[in-house]
Amino acid sequence: MQISINDIKISTEFVHSPEKISKGMMGRRFKKPNDGMLFGMGNGKHSFWMKNCVQDLDILFIKDGIINKIYHNCPPCETEDCKHYNGVGNFVLELSGGFCKRHGIEEGDELTM
Repeated sequence: MQISINDIKISTEFVHSPEKISKGMMGRRFKKPNDGMLFGMGNGKHSFWMKNCVQDLDILFIKDGIINKIYHNCPPCETEDCKHYNGVGNFVLELSGGFCKRHGIEEGDELTM
């Protein structure tokens, strides 16, 4: 699914099943710099972690098309005691770590599909 933020085009894998949401980017890397994973979530509070991920990620919480929380360069975690990244919204977007800072993406920016 192609999305954009501030006219920056991002190719995303859209996931919405509980199994795929739970697995997320575990054990995988993005193949291209503008790749991402977009999670379709029920509207509400959500918590993500970096268990078994293999690359730093930016995690964006999006409510009604507006980015309301960004966690930058979240590091992988190999233990059960991983840091949790919490936010509110109906979508969560994961991008390669540093993507948001490189492209000037900030909280309050709009995501279009």
